[in-house]
Amino acid sequence: MVASNHFDPQGNARMVDVSAKPVTARKATAQACVKLSAHAADVIRSGNGKKGDVLTVARLAAINATKYTSHLIPLCHTIPIESVDVDFSWQETASTNQTLRCRVTCTTTGKTGIEMEALTGASVAALTVYDMLKSVEREIEIGQVQLVEKSGGASGAFSR
Repeated sequence: MVASNHFDPQGNARMVDVSAKPVTARKATAQACVKLSAHAADVIRSGNGKKGDVLTVARLAAINATKYTSHLIPLCHTIPIESVDVDFSWQETASTNQTLRCRVTCTTTGKTGIEMEALTGASVAALTVYDMLKSVEREIEIGQVQLVEKSGGASGAFSR
């Protein structure tokens, strides 16, 4: 069994003490994928959704979500969010469905990582796309929420 630093020796949940860690530049990119019909994809591409431009609203939601991560994930530290980039792209698929990739990259200089902020941003971007299009299609699927890459910190670089 792998020990987690989020538990003390008695098994109680705790916030990890990062006070002795050095401040380093850190960056993380995460993504979430939204599978939807061609019709719903056309609504996104046209920018004429009933609630407004879907991607503009999802981009703002992702940025905002990164700033609230420590309020949503109980053991996350509050860290300075120094930049957030949100990118949307379409994946080619063999089916009639379309897949929108929501990719969020966050940077900070801090004592602990920024992966959770990037993952939260990507997740909330995908949820916002759903919210903006639920009147158009109820079968939208959100999946593949994952860390794509990270750099900085003691654990070093990671790339999927």
